Amino acid sequence: METPDKELHRIAITCIIHNDAGKYLVTKRSPRKKAFPNKWTVPGGGLTTDDYRNTPPTHHEQWYNAAEKALRREVQEEVNVEIGKVQYLLDLTFLRPDGTPVLVLSYYAPYVSGEVKLDEDAVEYRWVSLKEAKELDLISGIYEELEMVDSLLKK
Repeated sequence: METPDKELHRIAITCIIHNDAGKYLVTKRSPRKKAFPNKWTVPGGGLTTDDYRNTPPTHHEQWYNAAEKALRREVQEEVNVEIGKVQYLLDLTFLRPDGTPVLVLSYYAPYVSGEVKLDEDAVEYRWVSLKEAKELDLISGIYEELEMVDSLLKK
């Protein structure tokens, strides 16, 4: 499948949210999702130009921290929780079933407050340990990301 404009990507941002009990917030994607329907994942969503264009530039005609701003918005919309300091974990790319190239920026952050309430993109949530996460039908790579964060938090 040919990509018409090789410079255009959908940018998705995910957050591995961890709590003081050593558990991670995971959500089950809606069966209506284009990519990975009914799979378990971590909260996140897409970066849109509205995440920065409708706000004053932070430096001349540029916007700093647009990805973090979008991540905090997505976490709030998707699971209704506040997170603490956001830290970069990794990036990855894939092609959606419709051929759209996707760049995913993966972060992790501590849970701060809020009662989990799901939007229409997810149908279920759980706070899970690594052992419990291994038993879920996770999107490929999510378990390994949880392991990475678990290792970083134990250092």
